Amino acid sequence: MTDADPDTRTLVLLRHAKAEQGSDAADDAERPLSAHGNADAAAAGAWLAHHGLLPDVVICSTARRTRQTWHGVAMGMTGSPPEGGPTGPRPTVRYEPGAYDAHPEELLSLVRTVDPTARTALLIAHNPGISLLSVLLDPEGVDDEGLRTAELAVHRFPVGWADLSRAGAPLTARHTARD
Repeated sequence: MTDADPDTRTLVLLRHAKAEQGSDAADDAERPLSAHGNADAAAAGAWLAHHGLLPDVVICSTARRTRQTWHGVAMGMTGSPPEGGPTGPRPTVRYEPGAYDAHPEELLSLVRTVDPTARTALLIAHNPGISLLSVLLDPEGVDDEGLRTAELAVHRFPVGWADLSRAGAPLTARHTARD
């Protein structure tokens, strides 16, 4: 799944894994992942590693469930927490408050700020914004239901991050731990 073309960029969109159901809307940003969500996040990381899609940059919403999703993904990619473990390059991780409850154009603006030298970026955010961003990048690539929890959408494009535009990044793969 890796691309040998040095000019190709890869954006992986990930809807956070399944969170515990909460009754207090004021605490929505603090809802933790469920046990199933933790397992799905690790499975998503293993899938990324298996397909050579290790990110150079991670942009993650500051909500608890997205941070926990990233931790699970990192564990699944390397078998260790994001702060330590096997040697090798660690991605730059940016926790972005603006990714919580963001519209697709706002998420696209965050992606456009990725370091120009990065080849692969992972964006972990929420629905409906993350699904709508996938549709914005490839209007024919995502079905009407959007991304499920812990679902990955891989988009590839031949321009720099700052130049990424609507309909400019075809969907090349999708994966979810649950079928």
